Amino acid sequence: MLDRVLVLSGLDPSGGAGVVADIETLNQFGVTPLPIVTALTVQNTAKVEEVQAVDHQLIKKQLDSLANDIDINVIKIGLLTSAEQIITIANWINEEHIVVLDPIIKASTADELLTQQSVDTLKQVLLPKVKILTPNTFELEILAPNLDEQSAILSLPCEWVLLTTTDVSDSLIEHRLYYQGVLSERFSYHKLPGQYHGSGCTLSSAISALIAADVDVSVAVKRALDYTYQTLLTAKRIGKMQYHPNRITP
Repeated sequence: MLDRVLVLSGLDPSGGAGVVADIETLNQFGVTPLPIVTALTVQNTAKVEEVQAVDHQLIKKQLDSLANDIDINVIKIGLLTSAEQIITIANWINEEHIVVLDPIIKASTADELLTQQSVDTLKQVLLPKVKILTPNTFELEILAPNLDEQSAILSLPCEWVLLTTTDVSDSLIEHRLYYQGVLSERFSYHKLPGQYHGSGCTLSSAISALIAADVDVSVAVKRALDYTYQTLLTAKRIGKMQYHPNRITP
């Protein structure tokens, strides 16, 4: 068991999503985050105004520096903002790493965050190295367009895919866990009123923390979903629009 997770994620100044969400979540599971910021953003609870990519060469230096000192097993990846970043990170990852990818293509405020070129690069070089992928239905359509759900997931080279339907559900949210392209489990939760900022980051980070603690994937997914739902039940509103998940458990 390694009590640390390498995190590659963007910085959200409003504190709702990105690396802040990752750090808060990992800390709740007793796991030390090793955060590398991939992007600086101008955003609040209402919208994303600007995204500025961190230089991929700097990210490579940070990765190498950490690896020279700390054993790294689990890697949680969130927002990546350029093809150069994606290639650099994919080339650095080795077969011993367990990668959890939250494929952030559009912000919860509906702002586009990833270009088509970057999506294509992600599919070609990074997805084959991902163990657990956590897309919503929109992200699945972008990664595997014009296919039904089963065929889309079968087309992806990831061992596990947790599909969340939050973005298309009205009253009941169903999360579907696939193993090697075959539906393994379903998890259902009542959809809560309001909009939430950073729930996807929370979920994928919770899964990463539990994987680092050597919990089986299916168990880790269920526990992470339960934790994430609790953060939404006690969410707080600090701005004018989206709620912040309350990741600090009593």
